[in-house]
Amino acid sequence: MPLNLIRDPWIPVATASGARTIRPDQIAEPDVRFPAWPRPDLDIACLELLIGLVALADPPAGREDWLARRVPDPERLRARLAPLAPAFELDGEGPRFLQDLEALPGAPASPDMLFIDSAGESTAKKNADLMVRRDRYPTLDPALAAMALYTLQAHAPSGGAGNRTSMRGGGPLVTLVEPRPDCPLWELVWANVPCGAPPSADELPWMHRTRVSDNGQQVHQPSGEGIAIEAFFGMPRRLRLVFAEGRVAGVIQRPWGTNYGLWRHPLTPYYRMKPGEAPLPVHPRAGLFGYRNWLGVVAKAGNGELRERAAALDEFDARVREGEQLAARVIVAGWAMDNMKPLDFTLSVQPFVDLPEDGALILSGLVEAADQAALALRTALEPLLAGGATREAEREAFHAATERAFRDRFDELKAGAAAAEIATRWLSDLRGQALAQFDALALPGLDQRETDVIARIVTARRLLLGAFAGQGKYGDAMFGKLMLEKPARKGRAA
Repeated sequence: MPLNLIRDPWIPVATASGARTIRPDQIAEPDVRFPAWPRPDLDIACLELLIGLVALADPPAGREDWLARRVPDPERLRARLAPLAPAFELDGEGPRFLQDLEALPGAPASPDMLFIDSAGESTAKKNADLMVRRDRYPTLDPALAAMALYTLQAHAPSGGAGNRTSMRGGGPLVTLVEPRPDCPLWELVWANVPCGAPPSADELPWMHRTRVSDNGQQVHQPSGEGIAIEAFFGMPRRLRLVFAEGRVAGVIQRPWGTNYGLWRHPLTPYYRMKPGEAPLPVHPRAGLFGYRNWLGVVAKAGNGELRERAAALDEFDARVREGEQLAARVIVAGWAMDNMKPLDFTLSVQPFVDLPEDGALILSGLVEAADQAALALRTALEPLLAGGATREAEREAFHAATERAFRDRFDELKAGAAAAEIATRWLSDLRGQALAQFDALALPGLDQRETDVIARIVTARRLLLGAFAGQGKYGDAMFGKLMLEKPARKGRAA
């Protein structure tokens, strides 16, 4: 049976009592909790898809409408989604979900290519697919193929000549508001649906001929008050699924799909290199997502001109009643990419940061001071660790080790503690961790080293200590970010 993504149950979910497979309208049932695909990147993309479907079918007109409809209405959602069914066929003669309107020429590749961490054609030819082997998925059931297809189109990395990235570039960072821990799926989806006039299903890109980009043509976000629904249903890749015996047995891909220009996706934070420049989507970096990554992602940055949270976070902040932000969290996810090569999939849950303007400035200062402390440590380690990569690993370890202390200072900030007291304690936290890491590498076998090396290590430690007393460029920056007065140096007038 052909799969229709509106009428048929196809989404695996965890429920309050176990697991089941649902239609999209069943997210409004109270026992449904979270997508349960076999991979976390599919779960996150599934949330984006569901948010997009609600935005297409029945978005809130504004804040009051959003508040009035927080209680789920399964019958209303089913009725509003039903007319969309003809646009959401996965197979057949007419329009196909996220696929070229017309059949594509060429030999099909393995459906494994739909997954971002699969070996590319060039990698397979060179027999270089050592970490992720080719052909992990020789065929796919239609539901898994549909979800993988959406994930690829929404997050597409570079794919060789002419194969476009997603409108947010390869592997964008995704931030989703979770109104309270382990809330029903409807609450999570509704918290992130943008307000605006409902768009038409005719605006979906697979409902008409592909806007090819073989001559560099770009498609820009439409202006107006309506929801730019293609943000949720972009189609940068030209793809057609090949079916055999009820399963997806291959994928035909052709180059020069839609080339998206300056689009703003409501679930992704943006940054600017300089004030006045075009905003660029944030991409995750490999490794732990922690407080060092908060600014402009889960927290408003001190300089809002350069870093902006996802619109969904700011809109949630403006919608909810006072105090509700305290229970909210932010799901942070995305592929860290090195051009076409996936490095790591980030999946983290962070607090929803809601602070007044002065509190936001203090928070920015705490994070930025830690950056300076980590740089001071990295520089001090030069006599001990020759390789830049090893010193960078120590810098990463510094941030990880100060995560708990930062959360303590963050709690103090929310509780209304004095800024100077928080800053002083945080400076002590940073100093203690930096010296502990330095000494752990410097002290063992110190007396066995060459005299000149010992002298360099002693000097490096003295300069590191000086930084935490406000000396040098890192010390000056640290104290400035923390808005602390630097202590008078010995031998100088106070």
